[in-house]
Amino acid sequence: MSDPHSHDFRLRVPDPIGEVFDWHRRPGALSRLLAPWQPVRIGQESADLRAGTTRLVFPAGRTWVARHLPEQYVEGRRFVDRLESRPFVVPIAWRHQHDFEAMDESGGGTMLSDRVFTGLPAALLRPMFVYRHRQLADDLAAHRLAAGSRRLTVAVTGASGLVGGALVPFLTTGGHRVIRLVRREATGPTELRWDPAAPDPAMLESVDAVVHLAGHSLTGRFTDRHKSLIRSSRIGPTRQLARAAAAAGVRVFVSSSAVGIYGADRGDELLGEDSPPGDGFLAGVVRDWERAAREGGPMRRVQVRTGIVQSPRGGALRLQRPLFAAGLGGRLGSGEQWLPWIAIDDLVDVFHRALVDPRLSGPVNAVAPHPVRQREYAAALGRALHRPALVPTPALGPTLLLGAEGSRELASASQRVVPARLQELGHRFRFGHVEPALRHLLGTA
Repeated sequence: MSDPHSHDFRLRVPDPIGEVFDWHRRPGALSRLLAPWQPVRIGQESADLRAGTTRLVFPAGRTWVARHLPEQYVEGRRFVDRLESRPFVVPIAWRHQHDFEAMDESGGGTMLSDRVFTGLPAALLRPMFVYRHRQLADDLAAHRLAAGSRRLTVAVTGASGLVGGALVPFLTTGGHRVIRLVRREATGPTELRWDPAAPDPAMLESVDAVVHLAGHSLTGRFTDRHKSLIRSSRIGPTRQLARAAAAAGVRVFVSSSAVGIYGADRGDELLGEDSPPGDGFLAGVVRDWERAAREGGPMRRVQVRTGIVQSPRGGALRLQRPLFAAGLGGRLGSGEQWLPWIAIDDLVDVFHRALVDPRLSGPVNAVAPHPVRQREYAAALGRALHRPALVPTPALGPTLLLGAEGSRELASASQRVVPARLQELGHRFRFGHVEPALRHLLGTA
């Protein structure tokens, strides 16, 4: 390993220095900045930028332990962390200095400087900091658009899932208080145990809003048992939780839903929130799921009809990435199917808007404004990974994994869904087109 030297990465944002610094000290900041393509998870997030400790866990249990240096801390202006462990076979040096500078009145805003002292080459670090800075700028912008909204106490089910794992830290870094509703015993003050069959309204008495994300995974062979779990994990618990929230005086109930309500194949029809439901198993489940979310007394309710979520941490992209990275990816089946995709952080923004914008109620299509055909998506993923995308996947493959019904309703589904309601409100999408979204998420921007 070469001797340590300095690499500098800078970002200017229009937000005041106090807000930018406070964002970094709130719970969830590390989670929002951690590059999703890296094989690492958070073991411990520092609770103190002055003198706390952060642990990152790599495969095979290798642990990155960084300690904040109190002697280098300057309130509201600087914090510094230094690697204290030896996570890899080859020892590396790492000292990361975060500086915050208020810009003059003519330009305003804050200059953030990340100065890293390490023997690692800049080319290895640059994708990570490009990602971090885009995440920070976009998160600050999303919270800035909601300026004037009160800080909320939000109860969240499914907080450890793909969507919840992104939404919860986004909310906490924005200054909201999040209570995770868990089915096991609660382990701390930010958790409450709930019974999906009979949730107690008393547990929600101090809550402003509920975000309901929990539900059995759709992925799997569509056997009678699997279909029963999909249905029973959504409809009954949603109905009971909506009733409990209304009884407790909760102001907003935001429930996950799905574009599956439009059916497996509607051809080239543009599908907005006012389009009629389609046919099939998933369309029936989602229709009853949304009806359950409307149970109980007066309360603003939003059903977020989620498209195909793009994240290397889960979902379809996590499965496809290794195949495409090996140069073995390509279109699925004919490739003519419409793919109603959405980047994970755009989905987070939709849930956030549902919480803070009183103009939103009822079903909302959470999809990017530019759906693509499956062959176009495959080509974009290949380009994002700098690999050819010429090896088609025959329809037989998904059929073997999911069964004929599951393949038809998931892998081969074609839904040209548009976010009509969000577009009416002038909603800002971080990624309207699929290739820039994939490049950001995969570190090739």
